[in-house]
Amino acid sequence: MEYLHNKNLKSNSQNLRKNMTKEERRLWYEFLKTLPVTFNRQKIINNYIVDFYCATSKLIIELDGSQHYEEEKAIADKERDLTLNKLGFGVLRFTNRDINERFNFVCEEIYRYLNLE
Repeated sequence: MEYLHNKNLKSNSQNLRKNMTKEERRLWYEFLKTLPVTFNRQKIINNYIVDFYCATSKLIIELDGSQHYEEEKAIADKERDLTLNKLGFGVLRFTNRDINERFNFVCEEIYRYLNLE
């Protein structure tokens, strides 16, 4: 399936790749890079930049910092997820706290979604 690619987001996407959060770095280097499927970081899909994307499974992984707890942001996240779901993507969301305190759980959930068990 073809999806829109907002070229205006390219420089922002590149900047986000260069300046990953510590939680993004941990998930990327300690888990996602070790999997037998390919993930992309800060991938532009439609009018969004998603944290991690696996084309093979059409999986998007989002890591949410504290700003995502604000009501406006939470509503925007739900709308974003709905839009991405309608385009055929699965979305898994984890908090930075999940990465820091429940890393094995996060990895298991991703592994389960990818059906790699």
